[in-house]
Amino acid sequence: MWCHRLSHLQSRLQNLLRRGVTCWAFQQLNFKSLFPLAIHWHHTASESLNCAWQQHEDHFELQYANTVMRFDYVWLRDHCRSASCYNSKTHQRSLDTASVDLCIKPKTIRLDETTLFFTWPDGHVTKYDLDWLVRNSYEGQKQKVIQPRILWNAEIYQRAQVPSVDFQSFLETNEGLKNFLQNFLLYGIAFVENVPPTQEHTEKLAERVSLIRETIYGRMWYFTSDFSRGDTAYTKLALDRHTDTTYFQEPCGIQVFHCLKHEGTGGRTLLVDGFYAAEQVLQKAPEEFELLTKVPLKHEYIENVGECHNHMIGVGPVLNIYPWNKELYLIRFSKEKKNMVNRQQGSSLQSYIPKRTLTYSHLISRTSNEYRQSLI
Repeated sequence: MWCHRLSHLQSRLQNLLRRGVTCWAFQQLNFKSLFPLAIHWHHTASESLNCAWQQHEDHFELQYANTVMRFDYVWLRDHCRSASCYNSKTHQRSLDTASVDLCIKPKTIRLDETTLFFTWPDGHVTKYDLDWLVRNSYEGQKQKVIQPRILWNAEIYQRAQVPSVDFQSFLETNEGLKNFLQNFLLYGIAFVENVPPTQEHTEKLAERVSLIRETIYGRMWYFTSDFSRGDTAYTKLALDRHTDTTYFQEPCGIQVFHCLKHEGTGGRTLLVDGFYAAEQVLQKAPEEFELLTKVPLKHEYIENVGECHNHMIGVGPVLNIYPWNKELYLIRFSKEKKNMVNRQQGSSLQSYIPKRTLTYSHLISRTSNEYRQSLI
């Protein structure tokens, strides 16, 4: 099999898709309950725009698109997108952040259609589109899903009948690449059929999507049951459910597996949606979900076989979430590579984490969650 680390799929798919996939909803807010005191808002003349704002001593408050947002004046000045502050060709800031007065306040604020203009004490003018502020506000980010997903168990995935993509179509057409990326980003797995069993063709497939990452195993590698790397993966023993490279500080996010040769029976690949299992924990035992996102565990890899001498330790929680919207983005789970959990570290959370890990392990081990696929 050949294994690869790929990244940056979302931007590729967005370039291919005319219409994005969205699956979030904005919560309707009760502004009166948020602001019980008598305050003075600046309202727009247009009723359809439904925009209002208020200036505070150290921040700007904006009500727009059913969202109440707060922006510090320093943030507004520092994120100015004018030609003197921001290079739109390189997408890099030109303004020296240290030069911004920490007590800065705008002299005037005005709205022209859907653009807000801030005039600063030195006369510099910063302008922001209202929709840009929503997208880049903390309040807007809390409501935004970074990666829409379809969570699945075996029944859901089989019922979906997600089609594979033909190798030639994948390589030669944008439609084939788009179909593959859609499947992968929504379900977490995708299949390409009729790939010639050679290193060269596997490499072409990987490079069609993104860059290949160099690791301790090399840029690309194959393995068989010869115990050449002193790991269970290099034997005929069945591997339990796990995520690979948990011992990396940045575990691999994407892998490509290609069966080049098969003799005998067995060898089916076992697939489980770890995000589906995590959602089950969140719904049934939210306090356990929280523990699995907070307590870091060590995963260790020790290799002393032949000329290969590696000792790596990765540290992180089982479930990794974005702090602003609590969306799960990475799972670090491998009972084979998990190091000892020291119960004497003075943290009450640490004492409970082995049991919570077992709860998650039991969920992903359910037969109903397992999907098996032959790569032959």
